[in-house]
Amino acid sequence: MSRRRHRVSDATLSLTPMIDVMTVLLAVFMITTPMMTNGIDLDLPNAGTTVLTGTDHAMQVSVDSVGRYYLGTVEMPVEDVVTRAVAMRSENPNLTIVINGDKRADYGAVMNVMGKLKTAGFQKIGLRTKLEN
Repeated sequence: MSRRRHRVSDATLSLTPMIDVMTVLLAVFMITTPMMTNGIDLDLPNAGTTVLTGTDHAMQVSVDSVGRYYLGTVEMPVEDVVTRAVAMRSENPNLTIVINGDKRADYGAVMNVMGKLKTAGFQKIGLRTKLEN
């Protein structure tokens, strides 16, 4: 009588941890993607054949046609924009600021926020434009 040895191997793969990780990643991307886009409806001015855009490490400040200031999509006074920019610079010393000024915005409103940011010590400030048609 011969005895056979049966090796029992537990070769099952549990998908639950992988599904959990993918769900968390999906949630993170769903939350962060809208924050990376400019949600303010602006008509940017034309500036030649090349577009000046911000980098991944840029803070978006917008000035609409009425002269209201926005940080991302949140409207706030210009002093609050500068205060928050200074706070963000403490976390990222290479912070770049991109000002999105509507082409119908008052030139003084755009220069006001730019001047206050320069006074606060920011050196990397740019203006976003669009391609000429």
